Amino acid sequence: MAEIQEKGGGGGKGGKKRSKKQSTRIDMTPMVDLGFLLLTFFILTTTFSKPQTMEINMPVKPVKEEEQQALKASNALTLIADEKDQLFWYAGLPDAPTAPGVQLTDYSANGLRKILLEKRSNPNLTVLLKQTDKSRYKNMVDMLDEMNITGIRKYAIVDVDPRDTKMITEAKAKL
Repeated sequence: MAEIQEKGGGGGKGGKKRSKKQSTRIDMTPMVDLGFLLLTFFILTTTFSKPQTMEINMPVKPVKEEEQQALKASNALTLIADEKDQLFWYAGLPDAPTAPGVQLTDYSANGLRKILLEKRSNPNLTVLLKQTDKSRYKNMVDMLDEMNITGIRKYAIVDVDPRDTKMITEAKAKL
């Protein structure tokens, strides 16, 4: 707290009375205590930003091969992310894709989202997400985002099949 200190003054031997000198002194201790209390409070109550992660539930590996269910061609939609942000897709299985075969689209709302919304009418639709070695990680995240946006619950991340690579090469040759 602040206090006033008085020094000097008369009453000495000379008999001459001098004026009293006054000085103020401010004690800074309570203000420093308050500063540290506020600093401690904010450090303990602050929550740091949480990392944004995407939760992926991986299926349990079946013990027996007989427990696996075969995917029907009419319920399959395959998306293949390739280099230069290209996205190829086809309906059906690699053995026999349905007409019109492998097509090129993009990750926009008029591209991938439109295709997924059209195919979503099939309640048993399973989307196979594939990514070539030349594609970027962002492409897979974009495909997973579109799965969440369109509400498609059944999808799987699958390795690229050599038949897929062949179909992509043929589709690129036609472009």
